[in-house]
Amino acid sequence: MSYSDLTQLGQPTAQPASPESAVLERVANPQPGAQYLVRFTCPEFTSLCPLTGQPDFAHIVLDYVPRDWIVESKSLKLFLASFRNHGAFHEACTMEIAGRVVALLDPVWLRIGAYWYPRGGMPIDVFWQTGAPPEGVWIPDQGVAPYRGRG
Repeated sequence: MSYSDLTQLGQPTAQPASPESAVLERVANPQPGAQYLVRFTCPEFTSLCPLTGQPDFAHIVLDYVPRDWIVESKSLKLFLASFRNHGAFHEACTMEIAGRVVALLDPVWLRIGAYWYPRGGMPIDVFWQTGAPPEGVWIPDQGVAPYRGRG
């Protein structure tokens, strides 16, 4: 399997300035035909409020069942980091992440859970999936407890 078309793996790569400039890369699924779940967890996701510029923080869980491609993890980390100085509402960030990964991979199934920490006293959690999960694939709970505050 050749990885010569990857532009970020194995070398120093600067953090992209924005999600639009971030390059998501993919590699061939090493187990084509097998139905299995891939999970990425980003417990320290950050972006900015588009109106106030205040930081927003989230715990993102991205699950997908690959078809022909898997996402190259360094490029995904850099893509997620590119939101650091990006102003967008929680819903927009969550759906942009899901949309880019779906467009890149055309997975059998994808689910995103974005568990946003409260600002102004109220957390906003955003959930989306491409459709019903495929039968026979073990899809564990995302494991993120609802926000309870101090107790």
